[in-house]
Amino acid sequence: MMGSKYHLPGYRTRGTLSIFIVIGLCCFFYLLGAWQKSGFRKGDGIPLEITRQIDCNNVTILDFEAHHNDLEIIEHDEPRAKLFKPCDIQYTDYTPCQEQDRAMQFPRENMIYRERHCPPEEEKLHCLIPAPKGYVTPFPWPKSRDYVHYANVPYKHLTVEKAVQNWVQFQGDVFKFPGGGTMFPQGADAYIDELASVIPIADGTVRTALDTGCGVASWGAYLLKRNVLAMSFAPRDNHEAQVQFALERGVPAIIGVLGSINLPYPSRAFDMAQCSRCLIPWTANDGMYLMEVDRVLRPGGYWILSGPPINWKTYYQTWKRSKEDLNAEQTEIEKLAELLCWEKKYEKGDIAIWRKKVNDKSCQRNSANICSSKDADDVWYKKMGTCVTPLPEVSSKDEVAGGELKKFPARLFAVPPRIAKGSIEGVTAESYEEDNKLWKKRLNAYKRINRLIGTTRYRNVMDMNAGLGGFAAALESPKSWVMNVVPTISKNTLGVIYERGLIGMYHDWCEGFSTYPRTYDLIHASGVFSLYQNRCELEDILLEMDRILRPEGAVILRDEVDVMNKVKKIAGGMRWTIRLMDHEDGPLVPEKILVAVKQYWVGGSGNSTSSNQ
Repeated sequence: MMGSKYHLPGYRTRGTLSIFIVIGLCCFFYLLGAWQKSGFRKGDGIPLEITRQIDCNNVTILDFEAHHNDLEIIEHDEPRAKLFKPCDIQYTDYTPCQEQDRAMQFPRENMIYRERHCPPEEEKLHCLIPAPKGYVTPFPWPKSRDYVHYANVPYKHLTVEKAVQNWVQFQGDVFKFPGGGTMFPQGADAYIDELASVIPIADGTVRTALDTGCGVASWGAYLLKRNVLAMSFAPRDNHEAQVQFALERGVPAIIGVLGSINLPYPSRAFDMAQCSRCLIPWTANDGMYLMEVDRVLRPGGYWILSGPPINWKTYYQTWKRSKEDLNAEQTEIEKLAELLCWEKKYEKGDIAIWRKKVNDKSCQRNSANICSSKDADDVWYKKMGTCVTPLPEVSSKDEVAGGELKKFPARLFAVPPRIAKGSIEGVTAESYEEDNKLWKKRLNAYKRINRLIGTTRYRNVMDMNAGLGGFAAALESPKSWVMNVVPTISKNTLGVIYERGLIGMYHDWCEGFSTYPRTYDLIHASGVFSLYQNRCELEDILLEMDRILRPEGAVILRDEVDVMNKVKKIAGGMRWTIRLMDHEDGPLVPEKILVAVKQYWVGGSGNSTSSNQ
């Protein structure tokens, strides 16, 4: 039987065919495996690589080509995206809501003309703001604290006007910032050391600070190494580019002024505030400006005044004011501080320090006008009042009104008092914890897309719709800082963000932001375009993002796919290199992520970096 088996009809033919089939399948799977390992397919999750260096500008191009899943947009019969042209070179430093020509049409009383005055719809620019010729990437932090490229901010006015005060010096093709100021010509470090002898700066008790009339923000710049985050502001005035210098140095700042409307910050936001020869008339309007500082100052917080009228007996001749006038001004400030329940803790030389009481029970106000508004955080374009903002009620004299905060960095992830007390509708301690976990996961996904996130390459970061501050908290590092923007039409969570030891402001994205062009390295926005798509043109928001984004800066947007398709089409005409990608949880999630890099180009040259070069 064994012998007859090999002579069955057709058996030899079938056996030979089977062998060829097996060999063929082996070869096919071998080639398939080799192809998969080669990395030539899309969606393989390879981390972002730096693919090009432009030596003449010392800047880095990020190239997302062939590394991530690009979602195709179905165009139907719609016209192609329009290309946005560069604006005229005269608009290099254009600030839509703080332009000088428009400002001069408003009253000078109470600095109204230095407040926000945005252009009407027919006057909005629909072009791309150019960088100045020779623009280069700012120095990385911490070198940027002390040096700024002249080509980026070509204004020497302050080097002359403030020469003896050690603000800024011009050396070759860079500005040097020695760390001096009008009231600390020997340097900010020595000045802060004196403050720290009274104020608990070193142990994390003080984390958020406000600098009113900041100059080039050297106070905030030198507080950073002490883990204190200062929000600085100054008007766009004859001190050309002071806020622009601050941001170019990598220090948080906005264009702003104490005028007739509330500051864009929530109540009880700052652990410390200062005026260092800021020349704000604290006694004017029955103390209205000091009352506004009191509104944003946290219970137990500190206010520092250095400059007029402090130490007037020494400086009255230098200030060209009479002894009587200066003495009367200081006496009035002392009375206002007493009305606000601030206790004077220190006065020596040029510095005076007050501390706000921790609650209203420990304060006996006799004649103060208490504000009637039930929401001390509803401040966008609201008129400042001559009244004292009441603190939340307490049950004992030792209890901190609004809730006691942990020292930083513990407060970053501790449950904020506003959430613990149920002040934020729909947010519980549990949902807050889940939000933190979500943003840690999302940030890790972003870092897989762009490995430069979390490095000094992206120093100035903005979150356009910050929510509870989860993105900024996950990113927290000395290498960067985040401007947490809470849109005025969204849930008011900015108080929570400040209770975490982070900073930010209110803003309406239908208008221009209070900053100079080219001041942010990385812009993140979650849900912004869904929020605003029926309120204003998405084009206007994208053009504003382009204005404030530095050349070769990065953008990360996440939103519903339909909105993202619209955004991608508009942004396609803006000299951005763009990729639309799946959600980190996969293609079935309707939310998508758009990643973009702004190409390098400068005014008058037409040159740009793109994926084709």
